[in-house]
Amino acid sequence: MRNKMTLMALAVAALANSQPRRVINLTDGWQFSRDNNHWESVSVPHDWAIAGPFDKKWDLQYVAIEQNGETEKSEKSGRSGALPWIGQGFYRTTVTIPDGYSRATLMIDGAMSNARVKVGGKQLAYWPYGYNAFNVDIPVSQTGNTLDIEVSLDNVEESSRWYPGGGIYRPVRLLLTGENHFPVWQTYIRTLTASTEKAIVEVVAKAQGEKGNTIAVLRDHDGRVVAEASEDDVNDAVLQLAVANPRLWSPESPYLYTLTLSRLVGGKKVDEESHKVGIRTISVSKDGGFRLNGVSRKIKGVCLHHDLGPLGAAENKAAVIRQIKMMKAMGCDAIRTAHNMPSTLQMEVCDSLGMMVMAESFDMWIYPKCKNGYAKFFKEWADRDIENLVLHHRNHPSIVMWSIGNEIPEQWSKEGVEISRHLQSLCHRLDPSRPVTQGMDRAEAALKSGFAQVMDVPGFNYRVHKYEKNIAQLPQGFLLGSETASTVSSRGVYKFPVVVSDNAVYDDGQCSSYDTEYCSWSNLPDDDWRCQDDYPWVIGEFVWTGYDYLGEPTPYDTYWPSRSSYFGICDLAGLPKDRYYLYRSRWNTATHTIHLLPHWTWPGREGELTPVYCYTDAPEAELFVNGKSQGRISKRQDSRLDRYRLRWNDVTYQPGELRVVAYNADGSVMGEQKVLTAGKPVALRMDVECPSSDHTTFKADGATLKADHATLKADGADLAFITVSLEDANGTFCPTLSDDITIEVTGEGVFEAACNGDATSLQSMRQPTMKLFSGKAVFVVRSTTQSGTIQVTATDKLRRLKRSISITTK
Repeated sequence: MRNKMTLMALAVAALANSQPRRVINLTDGWQFSRDNNHWESVSVPHDWAIAGPFDKKWDLQYVAIEQNGETEKSEKSGRSGALPWIGQGFYRTTVTIPDGYSRATLMIDGAMSNARVKVGGKQLAYWPYGYNAFNVDIPVSQTGNTLDIEVSLDNVEESSRWYPGGGIYRPVRLLLTGENHFPVWQTYIRTLTASTEKAIVEVVAKAQGEKGNTIAVLRDHDGRVVAEASEDDVNDAVLQLAVANPRLWSPESPYLYTLTLSRLVGGKKVDEESHKVGIRTISVSKDGGFRLNGVSRKIKGVCLHHDLGPLGAAENKAAVIRQIKMMKAMGCDAIRTAHNMPSTLQMEVCDSLGMMVMAESFDMWIYPKCKNGYAKFFKEWADRDIENLVLHHRNHPSIVMWSIGNEIPEQWSKEGVEISRHLQSLCHRLDPSRPVTQGMDRAEAALKSGFAQVMDVPGFNYRVHKYEKNIAQLPQGFLLGSETASTVSSRGVYKFPVVVSDNAVYDDGQCSSYDTEYCSWSNLPDDDWRCQDDYPWVIGEFVWTGYDYLGEPTPYDTYWPSRSSYFGICDLAGLPKDRYYLYRSRWNTATHTIHLLPHWTWPGREGELTPVYCYTDAPEAELFVNGKSQGRISKRQDSRLDRYRLRWNDVTYQPGELRVVAYNADGSVMGEQKVLTAGKPVALRMDVECPSSDHTTFKADGATLKADHATLKADGADLAFITVSLEDANGTFCPTLSDDITIEVTGEGVFEAACNGDATSLQSMRQPTMKLFSGKAVFVVRSTTQSGTIQVTATDKLRRLKRSISITTK
């Protein structure tokens, strides 16, 4: 070890002699073909299938879904999204390597699927699992290198239970170094101990090439050095950094330090890499449950599939930020990457915004859930896939546990127990700092075989009524709701009479937004909360799901057209459903929630029974219809639906004003909300979200932003999400309209996608025309690389209405 002055002097002196590593983002310059003959120019990330068209023929499956309790086969027309993702796709690009680099590593964050990589016509890599990242080492000489890179992909029918997308759907980068360098994914950073007074951060830094010196410097957010250490004449260094008065990472305060690792050989700097570091500790135990930084907390999580609604599987930073910020505003503090491995970008966003993560790996092991699924590769590839998952992501503070599987059929067997032990041990060897879990859906079988007992964190999917029997057999002394609720709803759709049902279906292919409908294997949110409140050994939950996703249109698996899920707290367009506010009323403890449902525009229902619900953190409230009280009611501990909701079940509909006044426990007024009957639509409304903009402020009412403040980065990738709706002469939202809306984009932006959240819509999401669904549709606009102004004009031809807004790019 050296003192601070010596370390800094060494680094500065070596800087002039260094040939810094270089990372090239391979975004543009790709050619794509479906037949290896006709080529088009594309940018990566790219999803070849999202433009459609939607058609039940694309992956028509005739199966019995055992996980849903089915015993007889039936036609599943939209199970994997009803988009043309099956088949081959070919990508090619050419990259010129600057002089002075002797090593190149192609880093592919995700390619769907069965990826074969050729460079100069020679195959250098094959990786079958489309959800995993992998690296390809490319030999290069010191000068004059031009790399011809080809990636071929092959998606097979009946290989997925949801929409997987098609293509190189996550970023691709090329890392250039010399012979003496830090290899990809070989640096390991973990917090050994942490308090508000002192933390010890350990850095294991492996280097290739000649022996030399490794220097680690940790800086705070303002660039000040807070700790440093070094080790001489080694390839593999183990360094400990002592940090005084550290800022600890948490969802409430996601503070990140920057670690710089320098490699010196013969007194010359030969390589340098940097990492964002979150100082935090995690543990699970019978006494403390789940602890972050030594403090017990119940996980308030959601499950997320990898698709981004109308963008498909093609990853985009602004869209990921939008997802995470919307969940944060609800009070969510964790996501489960169900049922697939996360991306680098997604974890970076979770690090910076403060979202804990369960990073999941597989949906199946040896026994197949679909004919051509990952079970075909598990025996040969599982260890390599787990190794890549953990090595790739273990330095992200947001990740708090690994998941080795979801509803694995082998959970009843001795073989399944041994596989669990093996995969969990592999995770521990690669990363001793985190616990391992998996989601089990057959509690009796998993407990009888010992499958549940071997896990660090026993995770159970649904069946909350079995929790008490489960815990009695678990030596761990706690359990996690690894997948909960599966409540279904369609945004803005209300069914009468209001009933609680685990199998409700309707002729229009929609579900009721009263949030009283769920699936045969699942339950209502209220049931999970009762368990968490009444049983201290339930350490939290991950709700299925935070957002609707393409595929799995339960309970309409056999209904056409239906091609996306109904489980989401937000719909496929990213708009919050009523259920968003139910979760917010429980999870967001920083801001009060008062949300009335349903809407109050019901021509033809005058005088009919129309129940009114209020989702609020207030213990009681009074409802008024046109100024007349409908009663002041309180939440009830002894009632399934009235413990966490306020309900007036005997209200009759009268046009006018619906108003609720909410009261604190001491009887003082917390606040109120009004819902008005809409009149004739006379104007278009456009609300803009720019998720990655510094000017964006996400509000509790759906994260909207005034259009005149909207700003995008002129980077060719930033996105604005524009929600279009209609309002009457008083500015009241019209909640029942289904008008066709067309947008035109001019200036420094282009139309990217459109979605209305309707699971039965067959309109292309890559055309600038979309029907309103429950009065709303979302249009996505992408910036160019030029600073200036984007003009967006929305038109409703039916009503001869038009409105324009401007978005600044810089």
